[in-house]
Amino acid sequence: MYLFDDLLKRRKDPVRVGLIGAGKFGSMFLSQVPTTVGLTVHGIADLDPDRAKAACRTVGWSEELIGQTKFYSSTQAMIDAGGVEVLVEATGNPIAGIAHAKLAIAHKIHIVMVNVEADVLAGGILAQEARDAGIVYSMAYGDQPALTIELVDWARANGFNVVAAGKGTKYLPTYHYSTPDTVWDHYGLTPEQAAAAGMNSQMFNSFLDGTKSALEMAAISNGTGLSAPEDGLAFPAAGMDDLAHILRPRSEGGQLESKGMVEVVTSIERDGRPVFRDLRWGVYVIIEAPNDYAAACFKEYGMNTDSTGRYSAMYKPFHLIGLELNTSILSAALLGKPTGSTLSFNADVVATAKRDLKAGELLDGEGGFTVYGKLMPAKRSLGIGGLPIGLAHRVKLLNDVAKDQPVRWEDVEIDMTSQAVQVRKQMEAAAS
Repeated sequence: MYLFDDLLKRRKDPVRVGLIGAGKFGSMFLSQVPTTVGLTVHGIADLDPDRAKAACRTVGWSEELIGQTKFYSSTQAMIDAGGVEVLVEATGNPIAGIAHAKLAIAHKIHIVMVNVEADVLAGGILAQEARDAGIVYSMAYGDQPALTIELVDWARANGFNVVAAGKGTKYLPTYHYSTPDTVWDHYGLTPEQAAAAGMNSQMFNSFLDGTKSALEMAAISNGTGLSAPEDGLAFPAAGMDDLAHILRPRSEGGQLESKGMVEVVTSIERDGRPVFRDLRWGVYVIIEAPNDYAAACFKEYGMNTDSTGRYSAMYKPFHLIGLELNTSILSAALLGKPTGSTLSFNADVVATAKRDLKAGELLDGEGGFTVYGKLMPAKRSLGIGGLPIGLAHRVKLLNDVAKDQPVRWEDVEIDMTSQAVQVRKQMEAAAS
């Protein structure tokens, strides 16, 4: 891509970035800004501008650089001030994310959606509206969906059939029922240690209970056309050396429903033993040799194949999250291309009961006490009228919902006039 060569040409007219949300991901991006030529943070919008300034100091910004940067309490104010070339949406709030994406589209500003929650909730509509407006709507490089899509694109561009793609995590079936009160036990921390480190229990619980994995696999499915498992992620245990063996179709001795699927592998066996050479922090793609000659080449060049020699894995063992975000920003500004983008409404993540829920209870959304997100094909989600996890926050149940059963639109009292609900319904109608 030679992004750096193009970036050097912008030293006198830097790429101007507007950051929305100075949390962990935003802070990681901000830490790279002082050492990146040809890029400047034109403004930062955060509900607490003083906290955003403190984040800049924490990651090593000088007082001079902080003084040169504009801080806002609203995204609208930052956009109205003008000058932003690329917006980075890093709030993690799906409702806010949709609103910010709409603002970017209306003002024809490229947008990088760190907010996978908003992207899965309504990305099929937002990405198309952005393309119609002539701007880039991009997933965030550094996050696992964009990195996985890059591997899928590499495989397809080189003539390989993609059998599976996804990421690694730490998972056991009991994690689905973890709550913000129990999450730190699984991380080996006390609540006091987590609080001292500024760690949000509900956010970290969304990583543990499978919701974030479901969201990220839905984003990959929607950005590549790979299928979602019919009954949710299986989370097979597999290390780097076993990927090609485990992630092949069941008909050929593996654990996939069929070829062409997304899946997450876990770093621990079901009995708690660690997986050898696990991929907890990485991403992968499983490829199939299209012919005998290619299969022979796999062997000649030491590829990690299954027993047939026809399936192999390419993987990246780590991801650097916000430290890699510049790739998306510069790809949008300099090349006019996304680092992954939603192409269709192919997969969805439905709110699913963590315990027996009773009518009158309030759902508390991703990573909370009441529901976890379950991946499923969009056709199935639409067929059951499933409530997307992104809209399962602060809504009241009208009906009882049994443990592990999906929450449906008809089960909740929700404001059908809200922007997020209307955009989501628009996407559902287009897919019907």
